[in-house]
Amino acid sequence: MVDQPPDRTQELLALWHQGDEAALAELVRTHIDWLKQLVDRRLGAFLRQRGDASDYMQDAIVDFLRYGPRFQVRDAEHFRGLLARIVENTLRDRNDWFRAKRRRLGTNQGLPTESVLALDPNLQRSTTPSRDASRLEMREWVRLALELLDAEERRIILAREYEDRSFVQIGEELGMTANAVRMRWVRAVARLAEVMQDLKAGRLPGEPSG
Repeated sequence: MVDQPPDRTQELLALWHQGDEAALAELVRTHIDWLKQLVDRRLGAFLRQRGDASDYMQDAIVDFLRYGPRFQVRDAEHFRGLLARIVENTLRDRNDWFRAKRRRLGTNQGLPTESVLALDPNLQRSTTPSRDASRLEMREWVRLALELLDAEERRIILAREYEDRSFVQIGEELGMTANAVRMRWVRAVARLAEVMQDLKAGRLPGEPSG
């Protein structure tokens, strides 16, 4: 029986949060082959029809880890589950528009240096006691949950909440009536709240509780 190497996911994430580029590279190198196999099975012909999909997948992981909110997980399985959802969504919509938004959000004012979203309830503790820091932390939860929404849900929420665009303007871009956009926005916000609740409970969206 071959001994498995120790799980360094938590350690590497912590090092990356401190700016260690080598830790980012090792995280990607450690998990990319597993993710490629998983997404290939789930997306099937979609992935195989795109010769550059594997490279796009790696870019999506690096892009998310570099510009997404900082987080900590309980182990490699938890980390892979989260990344798998994000990569699947990214590959399905191949949305350069959203990637640009992610980068823009990622360059805005971030959390205090010592603050990291603990996605495992056993790791969670209050690291941001002030009101302003708590607001920043909530924004990071929202940003993470946005990564796990469908492409249309993300687009509507970002356009409405981050760009302050009217339902009429969004509808013109998406080919919908303003009322249709308003209804989908309501559903998207509700879905965003559900995803955040799952993440805060240490679950991936859709996983059973308990």
